[in-house]
Amino acid sequence: MPSIILFAPLIGALIAGFGWRVIGEKGAQFLTTGLLILAAVFSWVVFFQSYPEAETITILRWVESGTLSVDWAIRMDRLTQIMLVVVTTVSALVHVYSLGYMEDDPQWNEGESYKPRFFAYLSFFTFAMLMLVTSDNLLQMFFGWEGVGVASYLLIGFYYKKPSANAAAIKAFVVNRVGDFGFALGIFGIFYMTDSISFDVIFTQGHHLAEVNMGFLGMEFAAIEVLTFLLFIGAMGKSAQLFLHTWLPDAMEGPTPVSALIHAATMVTAGVFLVARMSPLFEYAPATLTFVTIIGATTAFVAATIGLVQNDIKRVIAYSTMSQLGYMFAAAGVGVYQVAMFHLFTHAFFKAMLFLGAGSVITAMHHEQDMRNYGGLRKKIPYTFWAMMIGTLAITGVGIPLTFVGFAGFFSKDAIIESTFAAGSAAGQYAFWMLVIAAAMTAFYSWRLMFMTFYGKPKGDKHTHEHAHESPLVMLVPLGVLAIGAVLSGVLGYGYFFGDSVVAWFGDAVHNHDIEHTLHAAHHVPTWVKLSPFVAMLLGSVTAWVFYVWKTDIPAALAARNGALYRFLLNKWYFDEVYDILFVKPAFKIGQFLWKKGDGSVIDGGLNGLAMGIIPWFTKLAGRWQSGYVFTYALAMILGVGGLITWFLITRGIN
Repeated sequence: MPSIILFAPLIGALIAGFGWRVIGEKGAQFLTTGLLILAAVFSWVVFFQSYPEAETITILRWVESGTLSVDWAIRMDRLTQIMLVVVTTVSALVHVYSLGYMEDDPQWNEGESYKPRFFAYLSFFTFAMLMLVTSDNLLQMFFGWEGVGVASYLLIGFYYKKPSANAAAIKAFVVNRVGDFGFALGIFGIFYMTDSISFDVIFTQGHHLAEVNMGFLGMEFAAIEVLTFLLFIGAMGKSAQLFLHTWLPDAMEGPTPVSALIHAATMVTAGVFLVARMSPLFEYAPATLTFVTIIGATTAFVAATIGLVQNDIKRVIAYSTMSQLGYMFAAAGVGVYQVAMFHLFTHAFFKAMLFLGAGSVITAMHHEQDMRNYGGLRKKIPYTFWAMMIGTLAITGVGIPLTFVGFAGFFSKDAIIESTFAAGSAAGQYAFWMLVIAAAMTAFYSWRLMFMTFYGKPKGDKHTHEHAHESPLVMLVPLGVLAIGAVLSGVLGYGYFFGDSVVAWFGDAVHNHDIEHTLHAAHHVPTWVKLSPFVAMLLGSVTAWVFYVWKTDIPAALAARNGALYRFLLNKWYFDEVYDILFVKPAFKIGQFLWKKGDGSVIDGGLNGLAMGIIPWFTKLAGRWQSGYVFTYALAMILGVGGLITWFLITRGIN
């Protein structure tokens, strides 16, 4: 069954991509969608099976070179089960949703066969992601890691006629290569130190690597710190953490189903999965875990501040994704990897639903994405409104404190905040306050989106508003399914991810030295700590209601009064501008120098000049010897013999 889950998307991608002319456009769409639904059903069946110890299913012998021996194998344990459910469920629902969303896509001319290509890309991405999460060794994981990068490039740039889409695809590809380079160095280092890249081998080497030093950047560090740091650099790129995050908002240039699949629930969570999978090494690297905590908490805060002022509905949700990923890394950094996976699990449902709901709004508004041109849509598209309402209640963590009544985010987000406080470290305290502040801002920008989109008077084009209509059933059904997950995944998963059953349920899939102590401390934090995310949520929600329902003139006045701060946030802390100055422009200048001076002056002016000048002169000189007269050739022979005799006498001497 795991093999069917893995290869069903690949089969669909190959047939839809190369054989759609045989089975037709509709056939390609239904084939890929059907195979993903099959994979999702099987994933849920596998999810409820017990794997107290990891089991390996070998597919084939892959690489055999010297001491490097790698199989292509499926590693089945609790981490794999969680990711299989997340990836296949969201992918299957996105495939179904896309049947309606891509039906009359205005980006393409009538008659162009873009649909089979789109569905083939989606299925190929799903296969690459499944290969990543089922990997039994670092090479297989890296193969899937790069596979999702390629698929992401193809899907972000799907509208290749748009220059902005092409630029966004290239940006995502290049920025991710920075992180992937660190990941590759980490893999090389692990093989160098352990002579293996198999998980079963390297997971036993954590204690040894902690006692061995290695040189890095001219200094000596514990080998485990260097290796885990390099692995985390890869996670930072793929999961859009601070400094390697600039590609994520631009990736919204792709079709909305792509945003829901790749940039909400699957690819961007690959970094969190990597840290959890490599927990047997990270547990011996306290400095790296501190760095993970700080980066995660800071990312959650920075992304939330940017989301406060964005006007593109998809970009607001994109920065929300970046912020929530920061929560997950903060949890992993304080050693509660299970709680990080808990938020990954619940986040997949409500964030995918928010993106698909945004796609429904965009479709209703004839592909208008600026929220300033929305307003008053809740009666026009009521089903979409209620779906996004549930998603908003889930992401803001609405629930009744100190009880088991609440939406998904109420359980998983609060568990992270309580765990960071319980960690008792300086990094944990920093993360706690950053995450609480981010929770208030999350509530603000989430309700801001709802109020600007569905409440108030219609704004923008009057004709567009009058003709706004609800999405077809094929787009609404996935929203309904995800809504169930956004409501129930938190309360149903609490005991297994954060409660008494967590140690037994996860088994050996995740390694924490002090997990029982940390979880016990998290459950017994002071009451004010338990109430802090609820208070932050109320503060952000009420502020949004005041700004965008009651006193709607406040936001403009506040922005005018604090122009510098508003522009700073609107321009995303000027990360793109700084990177443009530090990296992009110098790279272009170097390229231009090599083009003008290297290719132009040296190659064209020098070597080509040599070819155009000296070589023809020798050619003409040689041509004069081809006179056709016998005495000319006889003279050449005599001179040649004389030259040979002279050379022989000089080199060998006269006897």
